[in-house]
Amino acid sequence: MRLIFLFVLLSCIGLLGYAQYLQHVENLLPCPLCVAQRLAFWMLGLTALLAFLHNAQSIGRSVYGFFMTVFAIIGAVVAFRQSWLIRYPESFECGISPEEAFLNSLPFAQWWPGMFEANGDCANVEWEFLSLMIPDWSFVAFVGFGLLSAYIVFSRKNA
Repeated sequence: MRLIFLFVLLSCIGLLGYAQYLQHVENLLPCPLCVAQRLAFWMLGLTALLAFLHNAQSIGRSVYGFFMTVFAIIGAVVAFRQSWLIRYPESFECGISPEEAFLNSLPFAQWWPGMFEANGDCANVEWEFLSLMIPDWSFVAFVGFGLLSAYIVFSRKNA
């Protein structure tokens, strides 16, 4: 199970690193929904780090897996919402919103604005790979992490 925790941790680091690349090199500004997904990846990765370092058995491992599952579900919901918004922009208005003002006023947005400050438009499509957009790929990642986390919660294996 420690390898699963390590895999999730390293994957989250890689995904957040790529988000930084897209923001600072490709000049894609993150929107409030992007920042919320970043927060979910951070929480998922930090929980995986704690689980990896703690190397808990049975119940402890299930607790870590439970929290990882919750963060993955939250991230998947936000990513799905953003994908929906991009495909049906008339259903919701993003841009400067109460969510953006709230996220930008939080301490971590002041502490690390390059990671957590929301300045972009949620409906912009400036990047695609295999005809999927960034929130689509985030959704795929969150679902994968959620499945791995659920496996940890329900597994009886003592590895």
